[in-house]
Amino acid sequence: MPIQLKEENDGKILVVHVSGRLTKADYAQFVPEFERLVVQHGKLRLLFDMTGFHGWDAGAAWEDLKVGIAHFADIERLAMVGEEKWQHGMAIFCKPFTRATVRYFDHANAAEARKWLGEA
Repeated sequence: MPIQLKEENDGKILVVHVSGRLTKADYAQFVPEFERLVVQHGKLRLLFDMTGFHGWDAGAAWEDLKVGIAHFADIERLAMVGEEKWQHGMAIFCKPFTRATVRYFDHANAAEARKWLGEA
């Protein structure tokens, strides 16, 4: 599955691992689960792992934008972990679209990303 969710730290941290190329259908499973976690835990700290991620098709990009707008204030911290230069650029691009504090980490520094998410 191109989008995998994993709760950590009693649901305070949500790890979202995306791989391959996302389609609109991938969001049909992801969005309800994400929204359930927001209702259950309130503001989330999110580790967005883009290892092996190759982007979105047009329908998925639209769904991603809608999720971002609907949950503008539901993410407290966003650690984006990647391995490509464009993924680092994506972290910079998304900052105006969220209230979350956003930081990019190279895949080799994934442990540092988890540590940052867990800080008070």
